[in-house]
Amino acid sequence: MYKSKDKKKTSLSILSIAGVCSYIKKKNEKYMNENQTSHFKKILETWKKQLNKNKKDLYYMSKKSANFPDPIDRAVQEEEFSLELRKRDRENKLIKKINMTLKKIQNKNFGYCSTCGVKIGIKRLEARPTAHLCIDCQTLEEIRNKQMLG
Repeated sequence: MYKSKDKKKTSLSILSIAGVCSYIKKKNEKYMNENQTSHFKKILETWKKQLNKNKKDLYYMSKKSANFPDPIDRAVQEEEFSLELRKRDRENKLIKKINMTLKKIQNKNFGYCSTCGVKIGIKRLEARPTAHLCIDCQTLEEIRNKQMLG
């Protein structure tokens, strides 16, 4: 079911965060069967736990703040807070996407393009488990966005 290669995994790899290897599809195996959906569910739940574990309280950030007399020190502190808040915002958006994807697994419509209904593919989903578009529809979406935003 899982590949066991002696490849070095980066700490950014979603599969390594979840502690799983790439899924190996068996011959004549039905797409998004119970084994495959449980594989992705484990990846998503572990990823979500990791994101929640990395969060810091706003209370902690406010306690950490100090009123520095030096304007450069104050500016550095404000920039650090700004970066932390942006990071937290991205993590919250990602957690929402993970929750929506877990609902798709529960509703048995995970792994299919939400636009055209085509299979997204195991490799693409392992690279981006929250993907909801096939590669063709994603490419078209990016072209549309690029044209609209200039």
